[in-house]
Amino acid sequence: MKLTSQSILEDGAVTHIHAVGVGGMGLGPLAIYLAARGWKVSGEDDAINPRMRVQLTRAGVQLGASGTVPEEVGLLIYSSAVRSDHALRSAARERGLPTLRRGEALAALAAGRRLVGVCGSHGKTSVTAMVIALLRSVGWKVDYVLGGLWTNELVAPAQAGDGEWLVAEIDESDGTIERFAPAITALVNLDWDHADHYESSAKLRETFQALMGRTTEMVMGWDQCRDTALAMENVSTAALVRTYGRSGDFKLAGREVSGADMTLELAGDFKQTETVVRARGEFNALNATLAWAVVETMGARPERGALARFEGVRRRQAVLRSEEGLTVIEDYAHHPAEVSALLASLRQDLAEGERLVVVFQPHRFSRTRQFKAEFAAALAVADSLHLLDVYGAGEDPLTGGTTADLHTELVRIAPKLPVNHLPGDADGGLEILRQSRKHGDWVIFVGAGDIERHARRWLQGLDGEIERGAEWDAWAKDLKKLLASGGKVSREEPLASKTTLRVGGAARVYVEPATVEELQAVVKLLDERGGRWRMLGRGSNLLVPDAGVDAVVISLRRAAWETFEELPDSRLRVGAGLRLKALCGLAAKAGRQGFEFLEGIPGNVGGALRMNAGAMGGWMFDVVEAVEILTTAGERVVMSREDLHVGYRHCAELREAIAIGAVLRVMTVTDATEISRQIDVYRSKRQESQPREPSAGCIFKNPDNDSAGRLIDQCGFKGERIGDAEVSVVHGNFIINRGKATSAEVVALVKRVRSEVKRQTGVSLQPEVLFYGCDWEDVL
Repeated sequence: MKLTSQSILEDGAVTHIHAVGVGGMGLGPLAIYLAARGWKVSGEDDAINPRMRVQLTRAGVQLGASGTVPEEVGLLIYSSAVRSDHALRSAARERGLPTLRRGEALAALAAGRRLVGVCGSHGKTSVTAMVIALLRSVGWKVDYVLGGLWTNELVAPAQAGDGEWLVAEIDESDGTIERFAPAITALVNLDWDHADHYESSAKLRETFQALMGRTTEMVMGWDQCRDTALAMENVSTAALVRTYGRSGDFKLAGREVSGADMTLELAGDFKQTETVVRARGEFNALNATLAWAVVETMGARPERGALARFEGVRRRQAVLRSEEGLTVIEDYAHHPAEVSALLASLRQDLAEGERLVVVFQPHRFSRTRQFKAEFAAALAVADSLHLLDVYGAGEDPLTGGTTADLHTELVRIAPKLPVNHLPGDADGGLEILRQSRKHGDWVIFVGAGDIERHARRWLQGLDGEIERGAEWDAWAKDLKKLLASGGKVSREEPLASKTTLRVGGAARVYVEPATVEELQAVVKLLDERGGRWRMLGRGSNLLVPDAGVDAVVISLRRAAWETFEELPDSRLRVGAGLRLKALCGLAAKAGRQGFEFLEGIPGNVGGALRMNAGAMGGWMFDVVEAVEILTTAGERVVMSREDLHVGYRHCAELREAIAIGAVLRVMTVTDATEISRQIDVYRSKRQESQPREPSAGCIFKNPDNDSAGRLIDQCGFKGERIGDAEVSVVHGNFIINRGKATSAEVVALVKRVRSEVKRQTGVSLQPEVLFYGCDWEDVL
């Protein structure tokens, strides 16, 4: 005779149970409940939650990763996320061991008990926790199995009590809901989900209608949920059918908010008329209303303030940090209806000037594909959005179901919303979040995957930033003392607007010295104390990382650095801060020929010297007679062209030292009109052959005897795009910013182009653009 799930778990039939996938929020609490009921329980998980590990160990569950089923095991219970070809499921079949899914085991344990089954799409764990808290407040020691962890880590997520009641969540995702027959069914709401199991919302309604039909005492459903109403409309059940909500039989008549608490006015079938709840939002008010309806139906009579001390469940609007200027909240929402309700509720709590900053990790590729448009609409209410890659939960990636697909949809429906997504680089994305943080931000981490780990690591980094920030504050303070002539020193100065590509983060400290003496003093201090520093010209030919630059950034942007002086013998003395376009124009006006090729290069003299900038067949050092240099020790040195080691896109002496000016040779002296005509020719040629959108110039160096642009075009990469970073359709060796590109998107595109050119042609392209403050070798 085939054993039933219930008979397998009858006392004495099995003494040792092994749980596969025990680290999750479904099977973990059930394993703890089984141990509390007297079974010997062991288990394993590839990615166990550290906090769940603590709870399991405390309950006596033996954890390991043996990869084999212990000999004395009589039953294997597994999470539905564990595939059929998993080694332990296969081993159990070979041994002829009975196996049960988590839901099947819970249903078997519930048989013969008066089960309070909390079910539905969103809010099950919160309602279950509130029911348990209310019952505890009156001393009821009921059995319970929570689908999460309490905020208070001293309280177990499951308990074997001494009464007839069992309070537990019923999960519909894998079909095991069909095994349950509750005494009380508390249906929070219904939204179509789990398309792999329910082909339509009608099929989902049918499943819950059948559950209501098996309910013996009371069915409760939200009065404002259309699918709930349809399911309850023609249900055949011996149980009483009641609604809860703003116009329900169990009526939420009013809600007043005071800080982190809400006072709820209850009416209708309620015996209690008022309660205080430690929670936020309308949906939590509805959760509390349902929980009160359940416990009153069970016969309990809690006091008004029974939920005023409700500590809540981890990852359900859990406040991770609340301080002046920053609130950080984490929530498990992973369906668009949940996300929409959460963000709408939180936005109501924002004061003037505060921002809703959302970090969202989609859960499952199938769900992301199914609800891509709905997720985008829900997330569009944010003031700033940071997307992490999809948490697959055992699924393989699906076309149309990736975070990149969601990003594309968001750009379509909310083009003005700042959205950040760094594929494969969660740490980089969270660093951008840190960089973009403002006073008054509410940062909300949302998702059902491992976003909790990212949230806590981000907060740890924030704590480290405070310590490092104090060091940078000290640098800024000391550097300010050196600038007496109107120079500038600032902290966290945005650099994107100072570059031609218009991407990147901030400089920890930014300095604009107004004189040579100030620059000398700054460099000497940095040299003496071992400070990190970088020079910044006009921001062409470089890419600033999204995380910014952990250094003192020095820029020669003050007027004193933009000098242009005519010398005897038709020579010119120019300052390092003079724009190349201005140099070209001033030289033309003075009738000095030979600088026309510089007209379209968007940099300054200092940068052109360091990189030996070139265009239209001309190179910067073709016109250089001498360069005035400031060494890292602050010494001024003049070096002739012959003493400098110059090559393609570099000058060796300027890798570390600073060019502060140069003496230039004039090719000929001629009529200004003739020079202007040549400039116009170069300008027209440049406009025809190069894009006008923001770019950093040529992204790759030309290989020997070939053109990087030609190779990229040959490989079909013109128009290739990642986010707002795009290979120009005008010139393949330019990556342009379509408006909101990030540095990480540019890097990802560089890697993609470089890899494909190497695969197709065998040529390994080398970046020409400087990765500011970083090394290309670390990312390529």
